[in-house]
Amino acid sequence: MISCVTRGAAETRSLGAAVAAVAAPGDLIVLAGDLGAGKTALVQGFAAALGVARPVTSPTFVLANRYVGRMVVNHLDAYRLNGMAEARDLGLPELLDDGVTLVEWGDVISAALPASRLEIALGFGAGPDDRSVVLTPWGPSWLERRAALGRAVQTWRAPVRAGGAPAEPEPAC
Repeated sequence: MISCVTRGAAETRSLGAAVAAVAAPGDLIVLAGDLGAGKTALVQGFAAALGVARPVTSPTFVLANRYVGRMVVNHLDAYRLNGMAEARDLGLPELLDDGVTLVEWGDVISAALPASRLEIALGFGAGPDDRSVVLTPWGPSWLERRAALGRAVQTWRAPVRAGGAPAEPEPAC
């Protein structure tokens, strides 16, 4: 588990770009967090880092967007799915054969997803624009890249309290 803190949407997009630097074709990235927590902002930075020139928008109403850059970026949203059967109908195995796939609200359909993935949980932080971001790699491929992922997001690493919980950021003077 890697804990980070961003201060505003621009930093959340930059964090997404840093994660993209470690991503490989076939990767699955599961995004979780409340409405407005920054899931789409993170995907925007991720896609831009891979050379996607089109605007990246939330696929809430279309369920899936496909962007082409140096690597294909499949951007899915599970928020409106009505159960595991619909999740399976997304054709995720085929998408994973073609680029990298990011699933917003993926925690809702985790039982239908492959075990090998990077989970990114976004939450609201101390300030109105602050976000806590916890990255958890699962499966051999992501575990092999855990150190590289940690280095890529070093700028946003959160201090850790005893017991492993992220500490609150120090207030600005």
